[in-house]
Amino acid sequence: MTQPLWSPSEASIRASNMMAFMDHVNRAHGLSLEDYDALHRWSIDQPAAFWSAVWDFCGLIGEKGTVVVDDVHRMPGARWFPEGSINIARNLLRPDWNREADALVFWGEDTVKRRLSFGEVWDQVSRVQQALLARGVTRGDRVAGYIPNMPETIITMLACAGIGAIWSSASPDFGVQGVLDRFGQIEPKVLVAAEGYFYNGKAHDCLEKVAAIAERMPSVETVVIIPYTRRDADLSGVRDAVAWDALIAPQAAGTIRFDPLPFDHPLYIMYSSGTTGVPKCIVHGHGGTLIQQVKEHVLHCDIKPGDRVFYFTTCGWMMWNWLAAGLAARATLLLFDGSPGYPSGNILFDYADAERMTHFGTSAKWIDAIRKTGLKPRDTHSLGTVRVMTSTGSPLVPESFDYVYDNIKTDLQLSSISGGTDILSCFMLGSPISPVHRGEIQQRGLGMKTEVYDESGHAITGAKGELVCTQAFPSTPIGFWNDPEDRKFRAAYFERFPGIWTHGDWVELAETGGLIVYGRSDATLNPGGVRIGTAEIYRQVELLDEVVEALVIGQDWDNDVRVVLFVRLRDGLTLDEDTIKRIKAQVRQNCTPRHVPAKVVQVTDIPRTKSNKIVELAVREVVHGRPVKNMEALANPEALDQFRDREELAVD
Repeated sequence: MTQPLWSPSEASIRASNMMAFMDHVNRAHGLSLEDYDALHRWSIDQPAAFWSAVWDFCGLIGEKGTVVVDDVHRMPGARWFPEGSINIARNLLRPDWNREADALVFWGEDTVKRRLSFGEVWDQVSRVQQALLARGVTRGDRVAGYIPNMPETIITMLACAGIGAIWSSASPDFGVQGVLDRFGQIEPKVLVAAEGYFYNGKAHDCLEKVAAIAERMPSVETVVIIPYTRRDADLSGVRDAVAWDALIAPQAAGTIRFDPLPFDHPLYIMYSSGTTGVPKCIVHGHGGTLIQQVKEHVLHCDIKPGDRVFYFTTCGWMMWNWLAAGLAARATLLLFDGSPGYPSGNILFDYADAERMTHFGTSAKWIDAIRKTGLKPRDTHSLGTVRVMTSTGSPLVPESFDYVYDNIKTDLQLSSISGGTDILSCFMLGSPISPVHRGEIQQRGLGMKTEVYDESGHAITGAKGELVCTQAFPSTPIGFWNDPEDRKFRAAYFERFPGIWTHGDWVELAETGGLIVYGRSDATLNPGGVRIGTAEIYRQVELLDEVVEALVIGQDWDNDVRVVLFVRLRDGLTLDEDTIKRIKAQVRQNCTPRHVPAKVVQVTDIPRTKSNKIVELAVREVVHGRPVKNMEALANPEALDQFRDREELAVD
């Protein structure tokens, strides 16, 4: 077993929320659990007792009822806290907050800085909620946000949640059709949008797009426009538009309605990536979202009252919803909108120092990008308050683990986390009482009976297989919107292994108890019938100095599949035979001969989704001459043109 890169001190273990929770469980149930493995086993062996303990320990406000789960082995279909009631807004707007304490801090690149106390957030939520009620918004209505990650987004979501309206959001860099593909399915009554946003030092106007969206969504009765890049925007071109200040002006701050709602009352509508068709609309409930995310924040991330939590995310990525729940842990949320590379690549580290950030959340791609540039924040920033760094979006390669500890901070819990939009939470993530091993996610999540299955549906260790969850969990989606018999929902997660959640990740359970993610299982390569995870190839290829990033697919060829690798090289470099030989040798020496690409092709851009995930499946469709069904899901759809009709792929 390899030596860990980081281990918690005895003092930090004793002071952790995880150990306090373990003591709580031991006292309540007469147990003597001593470590994470024992606690995890108990959490999946006694799910009702575990989730009830999470509710109590995290101080959730609501009514539990007498039943925690009616049939934990029924999946889908298990019902959590079926007699209970809860409202996530009541739990995020905590009664024990200091009204003068920071609730939200916002940086819009280096242009806009704002700070709202808990009292100010309360007053704004009160006024927005009254304004929505005055415009006829009621329980079950949808309110959509086409909006940056700014305070008004959190405020509007809380106002909606309090009255049982359903919130859904997308980032303002989406095109008109991409927004219609999402919001058009759920028919919102209110659309909330910013008049523009900042990116790379430039202001980008949104009003023309907002006007087009409103015209093509007849369900929208009110369009609320938030001033961000300028306060004098002309709203006359947007039908039924009202400025944010004008919306709330008639309302005096006062009470907030927190309607008691069934545990599974709809809270959010999220969206699948949509790269293979119109996005699926995934519905998540108040109770499941809250209890799962609070468990992850308080126990796995060790967030304590007064901590200052950051995640680099847009409102089109589930990490925004995940971040919002940090208020329930009595933390201050640090919000950011814009490019993390502008103006010098240091702005997020500047933010960490300036605002005493304790939890630094970002994507694996961003860590890899700053590693490639040679940035060394350890030499330029204090980062003295940062205790935890979380990473998700794609597998964090071992070399990026090294980079974080060598060049960012040595005494840091690096938590690679993995789950997704589908569950609005994680199957595997960090633990403040466990070591960090190079290239591995620390642990399987508490209460999540996560396993790795081989092709025959047998649990395996030390080999690659399908990530599955074999027991119900509270954040299982309620279902898909407009899928009354749950046919699409069941097909998406329960068709491969009936009664078992199949997540679509290709992973390995390591001997340490940690997990290694090799990529999406639907994007695995299959040359000669052997399944290969794409992350294995990326890791090796992107170690080469000349390679900035890569994308690999399997191309149907001669009644088999051949591995095709596309590479984006550093500016000014051209792919030649020597570089191709180095790439193939790197893969052969560190993987297997089957991993070696049959073809290596240079491109100048790699297509990706709005949340910065590369789109292997879309490229595979283009290479095979098949249409990509939803180009609007891509941040840079023009990049796909480079993969079409390549001469290199028409020959042996």
